[in-house]
Amino acid sequence: MVVVENKPETGREVPAVPTSARALTVVPLKYPGRWVLAIVILVLLALLVRAFVVADIDYSAVVEYLTVPGILEGVRNTLLLLLLSMALGLVLGVLTAVMRQSPNPVLRWVGGGYVWLFRGTPLLVQLLIWFNLAIIFNTFTIPGLVSMPMNTLMTPFLAALLGLGINEGAYISEIVRGGILSVDHGQREAASAIGMPRAKIMRRIVLPQAMRVIIPPLGNEFIACLKFTSLAYTISFSELLHSANKIYTANFKVIELLFTVTIWYLALTTVFSVLQQMLEDRLGRSAPGSRPSFARRIRKNLALRRTA
Repeated sequence: MVVVENKPETGREVPAVPTSARALTVVPLKYPGRWVLAIVILVLLALLVRAFVVADIDYSAVVEYLTVPGILEGVRNTLLLLLLSMALGLVLGVLTAVMRQSPNPVLRWVGGGYVWLFRGTPLLVQLLIWFNLAIIFNTFTIPGLVSMPMNTLMTPFLAALLGLGINEGAYISEIVRGGILSVDHGQREAASAIGMPRAKIMRRIVLPQAMRVIIPPLGNEFIACLKFTSLAYTISFSELLHSANKIYTANFKVIELLFTVTIWYLALTTVFSVLQQMLEDRLGRSAPGSRPSFARRIRKNLALRRTA
């Protein structure tokens, strides 16, 4: 039965809570399937950890080889190849994206053909073709300037640089093109109406706004390129994996050196991921609803700890 109470301050009649309802206890729903799934995952993880523990692996050697000169040289060569390949890819990618937006049909067809060719063939095949380019061209000649055998010119480093850089350019061009298309076309029309040339509109209006859309997938492509540098192992360039191979061929510590290489790749990927996040925060600080930058959040947390 519902009891009606009179409230003297308002003079209104409000229904009171039934006496039987006041004794009800809220019981949360139970999900036994979650516990079963969690137990299965923990058991599988325990079996996996046990397999690595009982395996014949010298884990002290994994740490020891992190800083040997051969591995450090491989890390330096990997970073050099990565940075130069991405620089070449960025230049080619931006140029190709602009060409594909051009009203000139020849430029559009050339840009589309470049993307079609280098996105449609495996990177490993491209590296091997660049490395064996001397089969097609015996000499590299610039009339009146230089002439040299292609075998001398096409070193493993140059072949890896051209293979990675040109391949990345095809993918980056699509990332940049997507960023360009994300900018409202009305802004280009407004800039054109006040007499700005196309090149200046692209440089001053479109590309700065497109950067917020371009940076996240571009950062992902940068990290992917870091891992693709290991394919240069097949053409004998002394990057990280090739350097480890030379060591474990001599001492037969194969899995230990592969773990060392894995740790280095994870460390470099983590550093670049943090830098990417900081760059995204900086470019998006003026966007509506954007959160504080990574560095600002760290400073705020440190300040709160000091005052606590």
